[in-house]
Amino acid sequence: MFQSCKAMDRRKAAAVVTKPVALLIIFYIMLCGSAPAQVLKVAATANLQSVIAVLQKDFKQKTNIDIEPIIGSSGKLVAQIRNGAPYDIFLSDDMGFPESLYKNGFATKAPAAYACGSLIICSTKNIGFENWERTMLTPRIKKIAIANPAATPYGAAASQALQKKGILDNIHSKIIIGESISQVNTYIITGVVDVGFTTQALLKDRANKTVLYWKTIAPNSYAPIKQGMVILKRAAGDATAEKFYNYLLSTDAKKIFEQYGYRI
Repeated sequence: MFQSCKAMDRRKAAAVVTKPVALLIIFYIMLCGSAPAQVLKVAATANLQSVIAVLQKDFKQKTNIDIEPIIGSSGKLVAQIRNGAPYDIFLSDDMGFPESLYKNGFATKAPAAYACGSLIICSTKNIGFENWERTMLTPRIKKIAIANPAATPYGAAASQALQKKGILDNIHSKIIIGESISQVNTYIITGVVDVGFTTQALLKDRANKTVLYWKTIAPNSYAPIKQGMVILKRAAGDATAEKFYNYLLSTDAKKIFEQYGYRI
């Protein structure tokens, strides 16, 4: 009888000890279950700097999913991806970079074009753009900024437009080459150059308070600036990445792109 009572006391004691432990385990499981999902990391080309914030907000409202944009030149972002940068989606300023990532096993599938860029000529001075090609030839235009034609699609487009107008050779000495479209934008806004060729998205940049004068360059004067995207291998099978990828191809996202000067 004494031993039986002693065994019962041990069981009661074990139950007393086990109950709070079980509650702690349940609390831990609930806490882990309610933890916020991992933020989607989106490597985005520099010309998307203005529009990505609007897309980010709209996507968050629709899905309650956060994205973290990492802005940079497409070439530098690709180099980072190849070196193991933890990005989930890559939004390029062309189709070539995402295509190369896919062919070399860094992306889950072939790239899709999410928008086409629109080239403009732009200045802080009201120099008159009705016959901009003639204005470029005048002595008052001393410095003209374009992005590197060999490395950026907007630079290539600017070079093509100048060639089509037959003035590229005549203004060659005036041209200042920017490493990226962001650098060209800085040259324009700060007045380092008299005029520059850039993305129409600059006009919607909320951080820029400078008054700008501009004109759209005829799209038929340069090759289409198709901008492509890929889901990177790090996000293979990630439903969140798929949602953002599909969102960028949606009607709502296309409307936002159009508001920022992109063509669909």
